[in-house]
Amino acid sequence: MYAIENLIRNLTNQQTLAPLASLASRLLLALIFIMAGASKITGFDGTQQYMQAMGVPGGVLPLVIALELGGGLLLLAGFYARSVAALLAGFSVIAAVIFHYQPDDQTQMIMLMKNLAIAGGLLQIVIHGSGVASVKAS
Repeated sequence: MYAIENLIRNLTNQQTLAPLASLASRLLLALIFIMAGASKITGFDGTQQYMQAMGVPGGVLPLVIALELGGGLLLLAGFYARSVAALLAGFSVIAAVIFHYQPDDQTQMIMLMKNLAIAGGLLQIVIHGSGVASVKAS
C-alpha cells in the first residue's frame, strides 16, 4: 500500500498531472448533474409527476434543473466550485433521502449510497477547491 500511495503522491504533485487530475475529478462529478438536468428538460412532465408522487411540489422542478444543469456546468468549469459543490452535496443528500431511501428495495438503496458517495466527493472540492485547471480557482 505504501508504494501505491507514494506513486499517487508523486503523480499528483507533478505540474502537468495535478491539473489534469483536478479537472478529471470535476468532470466526473459534474457529468452526472449535467446529464440529469438535461434529461429533466426533455422529460419534464414525467419528472414533475414523479416528484409529485414522492411528495415534492412539481413547481420546484425548474429550480432542480437550474441547480443540476447550471451547477454541473459551473463545477466543470471550476467557477465558484466550492460554493457550487456545497450546494450540489446538500442537494445530493436531500435527493437521496427523499427519492431513494427505500430499505426494502436494494436498487434504491444502492442509488441512495451513490448519492451519498457523490456528496462525499463534492465535499472534497468544498475543502480543497477546484484546482488550477479552472476558470476561477476556489
